[in-house]
Amino acid sequence: MPSVLPLGDPAPADGLLPPQVLDGVDSRKFGLYVHIPFCAVRCGYCDFNTYTATELGGGASQDAYASTAISEVEFAVRAMEASGLPQRPLSTVFFGGGTPTLLPAEDLARILTAAVGHWGLEAGAEVTTEANPDSVTPESLQLLADAGFTRISFGMQSAVPHVLKVLDRTHTPSRVPLVVQWARDAGLAVSLDLIYGTPGESMADWRTSLETALSYGPDHISAYALIVEEGTKLAAQIRRGEVPGIDDDDHAAKYELADQLISAAGLDWYEVSNWSRTPEQACKHNLAYWRGDDWWGIGPGAHSHMGGVRWWNVKHPTAYANRLGSGVSPAAGRETLDAGTREVERIMLEARLGTGLQVDALDKVGRHAVAGLIADSLVEPGAAFQGRLVLTLKGRLLADAVVRRILPD
Repeated sequence: MPSVLPLGDPAPADGLLPPQVLDGVDSRKFGLYVHIPFCAVRCGYCDFNTYTATELGGGASQDAYASTAISEVEFAVRAMEASGLPQRPLSTVFFGGGTPTLLPAEDLARILTAAVGHWGLEAGAEVTTEANPDSVTPESLQLLADAGFTRISFGMQSAVPHVLKVLDRTHTPSRVPLVVQWARDAGLAVSLDLIYGTPGESMADWRTSLETALSYGPDHISAYALIVEEGTKLAAQIRRGEVPGIDDDDHAAKYELADQLISAAGLDWYEVSNWSRTPEQACKHNLAYWRGDDWWGIGPGAHSHMGGVRWWNVKHPTAYANRLGSGVSPAAGRETLDAGTREVERIMLEARLGTGLQVDALDKVGRHAVAGLIADSLVEPGAAFQGRLVLTLKGRLLADAVVRRILPD
């Protein structure tokens, strides 16, 4: 089942934001996330807020979704203006899901055109959509590029059929090089998403997936350890003993292999799970999350953030459509982060970046911990002596433990 929304305070029906969102607004970039909640098949490991066609009805149909999403864009414009926020062009736009490309390319283009028509785009802005390899054609990719998309992230996950079967992925491995070439022909930058640690995946399987992905020459690779979420099909299979469980040592060994092969292919890590061929090809949208910029999340279950205020929409597409149809905010709840919480989140996120975080921005406890982290080979000594805390390979494997040692008391 889709993941559970967090608890929070009631969100106002008019969408108005508190005055604190104006503090420092000129120093923060503004992005847009558009959630497309549709999938052809629910993958066994996934707990995202997604739905197959058989689970939907009424105003939640895929045919009507673009118009509903555009109505939230228009609601966001009014709410931000009424809250006193200045007009800012979009620095990034990201269509995620679900499988955004289950919608016709024309519908994705309509949503993007509406958003850009209201807010505009920064020069060089990044506009990404996620896609499954079996959900695009040369024609649909060209239409997306013509509409202003600049980048596509394909959910490759693995190059090994038996691993894809465990993950319930529907594409065949031979489809991936085709869609990569089609995307390049359309002028789109290409990212490939991989998952490691799937039950039954050997080290040789993982090497095959890495080498295969790298042979396509992507601009960017994301490699994520499989996390077994409660309530998913995969969790039930593991509990019943139908497939083996997850092994932390296996995950660590596979991460080390990923870093070795991806780095040797000329891509550098810029976040623990992400590598890009050049700094300019790092995912700017995800960097905006990790650096605490502002973004509005469009769609059921989508999360938003403005100046330390975070809110999230109702989960079900029918409830989402009904609220917007009634002219009220689709937000289910929100929270206002205090200064201490924002500082903890900043440290947690910036510590995972290849650029690291400033040592002198840590409190006394954090600064005193740095020497021990160097001694334990968890942070780069050269960077630390220059005032930045940057994780070593060992530190990336133990990133959560590093963060615990530098957090304020």
